[in-house]
Amino acid sequence: MIAAQAQRTRLRQLEILVLMGTLQAFAPLSIDMYLPSLPLLERVYGATTAQVQFTLATFFVGYALGQSLYGPITDRYGRKPPLYFSLLLFVLSSIACATTQSIGALAFFRLLQAIGACGGAVISRAMVRDLFPPDQMRRVFSMLMLVVGVSPVAAPLIGGYILIWSGWKAIFFTQAALGLACLLGVHLRLPESLSPDDVRPLHASHILSSYQRLFRDRTFLGASFVSGFSSAGMFAYIASAPFVFINIYKVPTQCFGWLFGAIAAGVITASQVNGRMLHGIPLWRVLRTANLVQLAAGLLLLAAALTGKGGLAAIFIPVFIYVSSAGFVFPNGAAIAMMRHGRIAGMASALLGTNQFTLAAIATIVLGTMEITTALPMAIVIAGCGAAATLLNFLTLGSKLEKMPV
Repeated sequence: MIAAQAQRTRLRQLEILVLMGTLQAFAPLSIDMYLPSLPLLERVYGATTAQVQFTLATFFVGYALGQSLYGPITDRYGRKPPLYFSLLLFVLSSIACATTQSIGALAFFRLLQAIGACGGAVISRAMVRDLFPPDQMRRVFSMLMLVVGVSPVAAPLIGGYILIWSGWKAIFFTQAALGLACLLGVHLRLPESLSPDDVRPLHASHILSSYQRLFRDRTFLGASFVSGFSSAGMFAYIASAPFVFINIYKVPTQCFGWLFGAIAAGVITASQVNGRMLHGIPLWRVLRTANLVQLAAGLLLLAAALTGKGGLAAIFIPVFIYVSSAGFVFPNGAAIAMMRHGRIAGMASALLGTNQFTLAAIATIVLGTMEITTALPMAIVIAGCGAAATLLNFLTLGSKLEKMPV
């Protein structure tokens, strides 16, 4: 009887983790599924590469700024009501993306789609802090990375074949259908996790004081910006990959997804290794090692792009190492930041995501100012982000700064 009850509890916990991981996966799904169509959109709309990349930048801007809206609301009204709104917005804006008639309108609806998608990321991170003790957060965030990591593997493959079989508009209709399915799953199977004792007033003074507390926390800011610069380098790769691999190195559209998926598989593997590491290994030490590996990979990529030697392999291997290391960076960075602010988990989660995607938006906009005729623009941004993340790690994190929750 006790064993059967324990088994049901484990299965229920796994179901909740899968749902929360799916909520966090809407960003990579929204980005990666339509990557194979980016070169085609240039011709469909008669747009430049920079204009097409702007549809990625507006997504990052919406994803960054939208998170700050959900934080205070979810700490006041609970986790599920704002989640319903965000998923419905995602569904409607995905349909609008499929039916738009101009590149400018597509960029606008991508911004709305991002505001819908980011609600799931903010709220699911807050739910992790609600439901699990701090000493389990490394393991839980690593398990979520397994679910999130599957989407970059599957999304470009699915997007590439949808593009070939049904056209680019069907990609956005598919995203809308996924949003509806997740909305149903949230309604039926995801519990409300905010305790009545942890409800926070939706007053300007409380919101301001809470954000001031976060901005005064050197460790929170360090962990969020270290993760943010690491993330910005990864999204610089995402924004550049279709043009570098397909246009420059002539990788067929249907094969692009396999390259992209191989890199995403590296993220999954790294995150699962991270989740199984001994608890005696400090989070900050794992994060610092991963940042140093990303810095080395970024410099190797820059050298390959400057010399032009080694072909596709010389570009792919450093990118694979850099992005795979994110499987160590993101779970540990999120755990360090979130473990300290359980009573304002919604706002902490929102600011964490806002910092990360603001930097991703800036990196994408910087890329848009460069003409991508070689892999050098991508390499410059990735190497720069790796250097910034590593420097901030040494300046803000360490054994004396990492503390248990307050």
